[in-house]
Amino acid sequence: MSKFIEVSAERVFLKMYLVESKAGAITCMLFSLLFLGTWPALLTLLERRGRLPQHTYLDYTITNLFAATLIAFTVGEIGRSSMEQSNFFTQLSQVQDNWPSVLFAIAGGVVLSLGNLSTQYAWAFVGLSVTEVITASITVVIGTTLNYYLDDKINKAEILFPGVGCFLIAVCLGSAVHASNAADNKEKLDYFSNDSNNGVGTKDATDSKRTNTDTVDMNDLENGEEKAKAGTALFLIEVENKRAMKIFGKSTYIGLAITFFAGACLSLFSPAFNLATNDQWHTLKFCLLF
Repeated sequence: MSKFIEVSAERVFLKMYLVESKAGAITCMLFSLLFLGTWPALLTLLERRGRLPQHTYLDYTITNLFAATLIAFTVGEIGRSSMEQSNFFTQLSQVQDNWPSVLFAIAGGVVLSLGNLSTQYAWAFVGLSVTEVITASITVVIGTTLNYYLDDKINKAEILFPGVGCFLIAVCLGSAVHASNAADNKEKLDYFSNDSNNGVGTKDATDSKRTNTDTVDMNDLENGEEKAKAGTALFLIEVENKRAMKIFGKSTYIGLAITFFAGACLSLFSPAFNLATNDQWHTLKFCLLF
C-alpha cells in the first residue's frame, strides 16, 4: 500500500490508497482466499444446526449492506475528487450521466445475490466441498472467458485458457464425486434400514435413530456414549434430524442443478462489474447524446 500526497501552494491533499506492487496484490488475494474459504463453512454449520438458509442469508445481506455503506462513506471519500477518480458522493450526484454503469452494477449485484442464495441450498444437497469446487470452477470458466473478450483479449490466451481448462476438468470431476457420494450414502442408509428391526426404508431408520439420539443426548455424559462417527449411516441420520433442510429421498440431480445454476449466476457477476467500471460497450457515450 502506498499513500500519495499532492502538494499545492495552499493545501495538502491526500489521494486514495492504491495497490501498486505485485506483493501487495498477492497479499490481498491471500486475504480474499482466506475469507472466501471460511464463510461457506460457517453458513453450512448453521444450516446443519437447524437454522434456515433464508434466515442466514438475511443476516448475510444485512451485514453486507452495512459493510458496503461503511466502505462507501469512508474509503470512497478519501482524497479530493477529480475527473479520473471521482469520490462516492460525486458519482452519486452524477447518476443522470452514468446510469448505464449503475444498471450494470445493479445487475451484477442481482446475479451475485442469486448465486449466493442458491449456493446455500446446494451445500445441503451436494455438500460443501463439491459445491465450492463446481461453482468456483464454473465461475472461473465462464467469467474469465467473458472478461477476456470484454477486455479486447489483452491477456495471453495461451497462458489464460489452459488454466480455464483445468477448472473445466474440475467441474466434471466434482460432478462425478457428487454422484459417487450420493450412491455411497444411499448404500449406507439402505444397509442400516435393512439391518434394523423397524422395517425397510430411510424413514423408518430416521425415526428409530431419532429416539436413540434423544436418549444419548440426555445421558451421554453419564453413560460415556460417543457420537456417531462421521461418514457412517448413523452420522448421516443425526445430521438429517438436526438440519433445516431435509434431503433424504431427494434426487441427486436437484443438487447438481442448483449448483450449476449458482455457478452460472456467480460467473456473470465479474463481467457485469467489469462493464460498469470500464464501459467496454460505450454506453456512457450513448447516454451523453441524450
